[in-house]
Amino acid sequence: GVMTCGGVQYIQKGRDEQAELSDIGPDTFAGKAAASFGVDAAAMVKAFCKPRIKVGTEWVTKQQNIEQATGATGGIARAIFDRVFKWLIEKCNDTLIDASLKKANFCAVLDIAGFEIFEYNGFEQISINFVNEKLQQFFNHHMFVVEQEEYVKEGIDWVMVDFGMDLAAAIIMFEKPMGIWAILEEESLFPKATDKSFEEKLKASLGKLPVFLKPASKTDKNAHF
Repeated sequence: GVMTCGGVQYIQKGRDEQAELSDIGPDTFAGKAAASFGVDAAAMVKAFCKPRIKVGTEWVTKQQNIEQATGATGGIARAIFDRVFKWLIEKCNDTLIDASLKKANFCAVLDIAGFEIFEYNGFEQISINFVNEKLQQFFNHHMFVVEQEEYVKEGIDWVMVDFGMDLAAAIIMFEKPMGIWAILEEESLFPKATDKSFEEKLKASLGKLPVFLKPASKTDKNAHF
């Protein structure tokens, strides 16, 4: 269902900017996604294209354009994936943890990989790269740097190896007071915030940093980095 949401493509209704779907049958992406989620397809599409919002004490229907409806669909897909992933980990742990034992086993997920740059790089990819690099630096520090310090304390003849902090500047760019995460959280609080306004704030706050570069994809003008 989550992957199927990526195939939902809205069209513009007439001359106004109202988004809609020409078909929501069971064989369409929208129909398959709704069936996977166990909801009515028409109600799901209506929630994306004409959501009801509360204004004061009244409920009103808001018209969504193609960009807004697509963003809403993607947001729900990401939220569902997040919850399903966490639910799966909890279920795995339920089979491993025995409350009667002093020592408990548990299941965790560890993915240490290189910093990957593809032809298309979206926000999700740079978030994955950030987490991977944090894990890599943590692993290096505790498995190698701290261990080498113990060798020195014990008087072992050892040549210190520098494992480097190649992407330390990129990590700082995310975590600094007005870094990427702080700006994202700030934008999330504004009802009319868009990808474009988020991008402009990033450029204004981080544009002078040597590690913050403008999109360089020659084939995809929508690539984020």
